[in-house]
Amino acid sequence: MATAADNAQIASLARRRYVEELLKGLPAVVSAVSGASRELLDKPAEYAVAQRRRDLVQGLIKHSGAWHGAMAAGLRHVLQHGVTASIPSQAPAGSRDGGLSLVDDDTIEREILTSRLALAIMDRASWEFTDLRSRVAFLERRGELDTHDMLRAHILARVVLDAWRTAGLLADDWREAQPLLHDEFAALAQEAYHETNRWLVGQRVMADVDLRPLIRRAREGGAGGGGGTGSGGSGFGHSGSPSSGHGLGGRAGSGLAGPSSGHGSWGHDDRQVGEETRMMTRAAPLARGSDHAEAVMSRLNRLVGRHLPGFSDTQQARPVSDTLSVAIQNAQHSLRRRFGTTPTGGTTAGASAGASRGGHRPGLAGGMVAGGAMAPTGPMLLDELDKGKQALKQAASSPTERATIEIVAMMFQSILTEDRIPAAMRVWFARLQMPVLRVAISEPDFFATLDHPARRLIDRMGACVMGLDSASGAVGDALEKEIKRVVQVVEAYPDTGRRVFQTVLTEFEKFLEHYFKNENEATRRGVTLAQQVEQRETLAIQYTIELRRMLNEVPVQEGVRQFLFQVWADVLATSAVRYGPQATETKAMKRAAADLIWSASAKVTREERAEVIRRLPPLLKRLRDGMASANMAAEKQDERINALNNALAAAFTAKAAVIPSDRLQDLMERLDSLEELLPAAEDIEIDESMVLDLSGHESSEMEVVSDGGTMPTAPMLAWARELMVGSWYTLDWRGRRENVQLVWHGMRRQLSLFVTPAGRCLMFQQQRLAAYLQAGLLLPAQDEALTVKATRSALAKLDADPSKLMN
Repeated sequence: MATAADNAQIASLARRRYVEELLKGLPAVVSAVSGASRELLDKPAEYAVAQRRRDLVQGLIKHSGAWHGAMAAGLRHVLQHGVTASIPSQAPAGSRDGGLSLVDDDTIEREILTSRLALAIMDRASWEFTDLRSRVAFLERRGELDTHDMLRAHILARVVLDAWRTAGLLADDWREAQPLLHDEFAALAQEAYHETNRWLVGQRVMADVDLRPLIRRAREGGAGGGGGTGSGGSGFGHSGSPSSGHGLGGRAGSGLAGPSSGHGSWGHDDRQVGEETRMMTRAAPLARGSDHAEAVMSRLNRLVGRHLPGFSDTQQARPVSDTLSVAIQNAQHSLRRRFGTTPTGGTTAGASAGASRGGHRPGLAGGMVAGGAMAPTGPMLLDELDKGKQALKQAASSPTERATIEIVAMMFQSILTEDRIPAAMRVWFARLQMPVLRVAISEPDFFATLDHPARRLIDRMGACVMGLDSASGAVGDALEKEIKRVVQVVEAYPDTGRRVFQTVLTEFEKFLEHYFKNENEATRRGVTLAQQVEQRETLAIQYTIELRRMLNEVPVQEGVRQFLFQVWADVLATSAVRYGPQATETKAMKRAAADLIWSASAKVTREERAEVIRRLPPLLKRLRDGMASANMAAEKQDERINALNNALAAAFTAKAAVIPSDRLQDLMERLDSLEELLPAAEDIEIDESMVLDLSGHESSEMEVVSDGGTMPTAPMLAWARELMVGSWYTLDWRGRRENVQLVWHGMRRQLSLFVTPAGRCLMFQQQRLAAYLQAGLLLPAQDEALTVKATRSALAKLDADPSKLMN
């Protein structure tokens, strides 16, 4: 039996093995970063970007050997001394003495860059690290690794960054190479973790890792848990995808941020600092992916297939027998007679037209609870459906039909006992049972695929009403009427199978878009504001692209160039949205841009200088008016005007370049017809760099969520794009925890708008939305889709008593 000393020796050897794997892979990493940097030089780029790439390549040519050597020395030092930095005397920031002091910009920058690299490593290597962490903690008889254990990703990140600086490479070089560095070191760390785990398994250390001791339950039943310990800390679990199961790790943490230090050697730009306004620990994502749902469906098919071998054959259509078809029709009529009126006349085409403009067909919208009476309770509905089930089973002509009747009945029993569905809505879900039963019998893939339109329709209807207060029954009139109409259309076309479900599902999606934009008082204003924000941001990017293209070959002073790109493009966009692209106000802003370019070109004659002096005061006033119209603060306006004065002074003293008169005339004409030259709006992406700008749109009517969350992975970004309008969520933001409904997506889902029941509007950019999902700060009101939960409920009952299938 292994002693504690033996186990400690194995743990020590594991750490040595980890470092050896890193050392072995370093030459290939350095070579890959250098090679990829050289490849960047062949790609087209703006002048400033191309210059940074040249500087990076030259720096790596000169210093890559020293960088490699410094990394190797740093790793050996960590192995020998077990400290966090590659420099022996260097302690973690803030730990040298007990006093408090200001943290300098250099330290903040170092921590931010280290954290980013550590997050990139853990995004890729979290599974392997979790296994290794568990094995080493087991060997050392501890609950968790130390915060600064050398196996953690932020230690490797610190070594890499310190070596970069020691070798003489610059901060700007690091930022230019950051995507390459993240990719290469994430792959290196993953391989090192993997090989160390493989070696430990060979030493008979925990061949199967049990992660249950690492699961931290949330205090309030949310997705978050106890405190994580940093970017490479215990907050990580098997969280590589949104469907990965329960979260492992902490939720609450503080953002690392610091003041911008301008353009110094290790200063960081505003956008990168803003990106760090988020928690540095991550929670594993919520179990919500299709993997879970498909597993439930697969288990159901296997269970039923053991008793009815042909049940899971989804290729073979099964027409409903005549006797059962009549019994389904009778059950449907009985339900309508007791709980609603019979639909009349009309066509689904007419319904589609009505839904698209927010209207409804009179014949199909008139279904009311009989006599205006109170909505039926769940037990009343279940009793009615249970009576119908017995008659249906007697009419069934095969064991497969009887099994299908039983499973569908169990599913609807689960749906109708869902207490989050408002009472007034339950009758409409109940009335879908017979149409669903008909397609479940005739189309066996109903039990084999999540994409069946009947399932999707129920899930979408459920998602729109399950976040409401069921006790108050506060369902909007228009939404309630639309759900009634949808159900009655399905009832009216019983022999069309999935086609009627697909038709009304499409209509329902169109209705929701129209409803939140035009009919819902709580959301209409917010959606209009969100659309204006998107239009302005898109236009600002379009104007910037076209201005860059126009000035690419024109010798315009750099200060003027940056003012046009960073400020005036937004001013033009604001004016175009507010007044129109061809309005007098917008044309005045375009002329101001042309006057500024002319004023910034060299003035070599006395007449030209006199003209500049004459034009300058009204030009500066127009520039200030434009910046004020875009809501720029007065102090920021002063900064921009002072910078422009320097550029204009250079022109006045003939130190600026001369712009030929024909080129200047062409520029004026192109500015005047700028809208005709803009790139297509569909190709514009409002990426994470726009988040700080979006915060300028915050008002009493719409708040912008521009901070918080954790660095999202690619699966989280994909999940953010999949969120469906109408769905409800719980949002934790600014000390509030409240229900919110998703009511609008912008183009390519780059912006999204949520509204609280009280009418507060909250806008997310896609990256920030994914960050909140990642951190568990935005949680779906439903842990799983309504039909998945219903299927799982049916599965549990059949597991307990399979004889129900045959009875």
